Amino acid sequence: MQHMTIYLENRKAKADYDFIETYEAGIELLGFEVKSVRKGQGSLPSSRVIIRGNEAYLVNMDIPAYQPKNAPDDYDQKRTRRLLLTKKEIKRLSSVENQKGLTIVPLSMYNKARFLKVSIAVVRGKKKFDKRESIKKRETDREIRRTLKNVIRD
Repeated sequence: MQHMTIYLENRKAKADYDFIETYEAGIELLGFEVKSVRKGQGSLPSSRVIIRGNEAYLVNMDIPAYQPKNAPDDYDQKRTRRLLLTKKEIKRLSSVENQKGLTIVPLSMYNKARFLKVSIAVVRGKKKFDKRESIKKRETDREIRRTLKNVIRD
């Protein structure tokens, strides 16, 4: 059995968005970018996925060079990176991208066997009151668990 290691995670996504559906995609990276991600360097929160033509791209994802002095001089750490998805998935995502209020964001980057994968989701932004509601629900669930734990102990 192979285990997955999560290298990068978009923790803000859970608080800011309602997930509609998720996908798993491969990502096209340079060798030193792969090393950098495996070291845990990089940032997902400000990035998003766009569909152009018949291809999906991850825009605004920040991956610094593994060894900055050995990286090419013209290396852009926020460059656009191609995602590897099936034609059917890309077609589905392009129809979703055109709908008002929906966007596609990366959730995490992890390894699967020896490949790096990106988990992406079609999301709808939460309103401020939705966020408050989520926090309230989480806190009440925590209180319920705490009291149940105490009742079971007694």
